[in-house]
Amino acid sequence: MSDHMKRLAAPRAWPIKKKASVWIVKPSPGAHSAESSMPAIVVLRDMIGVCDTAREAKRIVGNREVLVGGVPIKDPRMPIGLMDVVSIPKMDVAYRILLTDKGKLTAHKIDKDQSEWTLCRVEGKSLVKGGKFQIHLSGGRNILSEKDDYKTGDTVKFNFAENKIVDHYTLGEGSVALIIEGNHAGKTEVVSEYTITKGNGANVVKFQNGGETVEKNVFVIGGKTAAITIPEASE
Repeated sequence: MSDHMKRLAAPRAWPIKKKASVWIVKPSPGAHSAESSMPAIVVLRDMIGVCDTAREAKRIVGNREVLVGGVPIKDPRMPIGLMDVVSIPKMDVAYRILLTDKGKLTAHKIDKDQSEWTLCRVEGKSLVKGGKFQIHLSGGRNILSEKDDYKTGDTVKFNFAENKIVDHYTLGEGSVALIIEGNHAGKTEVVSEYTITKGNGANVVKFQNGGETVEKNVFVIGGKTAAITIPEASE
């Protein structure tokens, strides 16, 4: 299988120049889909701008200078996606991967205190041996919980160093949400109503501005206010 793909075939969320060259690196299989993530090489070169070429990016990764979620990465094609925290301790900088109001992935620079945690959406849960609950989180994480406190669609604040959940934001009236898919991807809205649909239909989330979408398009980023800083709206 090829390690590259044509730029013209790259996902719409990738903020790259489609005609700068013919080929671009393809992400390895991982915790994020190709549509919602970019390979580490492209993030370092095209989004953060710490190097000019793919060879330089590979050297930086090979020297274990890049951390994602507090862990040094080894694969230069590792998929880095929404809410991932990319840190480069040698340069004393950290970025959170977010969406612009145009629905494009972006590396948003953050302060050191925000680089120690991330937000993860609860994708599902299961009961495991011992009566504990295994919480399946976005980004490929699984956390054990003694209590059944988290529902699908909620968001948790996960601390890397402590390897535990330190806060919890429910999907419901008044919560702040980021639209991550659809025509309004990248927009931040306040939830007015969350309706669970019985049967095979998708759950519906309505917003104070009158709009609505399905649950899978929504990522809660805070209670009454956003827990993270978000990119400024473009003109």
